Amino acid sequence: MRRATVTVSDRELAELLNLRLRHVVLMLRQAGADQPITSQQLSVLGSLEHGPRRMTELAAEHGVRLPTMTAQINRLERDGLVERGRDGADARVVTARLTAAGRGQLAAGRARRIDFLAGRFAVLTDEERAAVAAALPALDKLFASP
Repeated sequence: MRRATVTVSDRELAELLNLRLRHVVLMLRQAGADQPITSQQLSVLGSLEHGPRRMTELAAEHGVRLPTMTAQINRLERDGLVERGRDGADARVVTARLTAAGRGQLAAGRARRIDFLAGRFAVLTDEERAAVAAALPALDKLFASP
């Protein structure tokens, strides 16, 4: 049996992907709703995984203004998950870095998400899982920095 090829415009594909991304974000937020930190805070911890980052870099990466990122870092610092510091090259620059507790919270949060997603994948057929796996390289290219 031969499948018909359906042509979708870039705009239509963007609309379809946008809707799916919204569903993924909401699903992951709901899955972690009973956790001690929000999905946004978990994302900030992930941004600090490879070392200290400037507050301005974090704000830009997360698409928020500096005061919003400062408020996020304040909450994470209050909870002992991050520490503030200074940039060695420019003492005026404020940085944030993970604490050991923050690294543990990040690992635990990721494990919960992966377990949740693995459970969702379990309901798919082998062909559906293969289709998702086959789409990953294209998604990597799509989401790569321009």
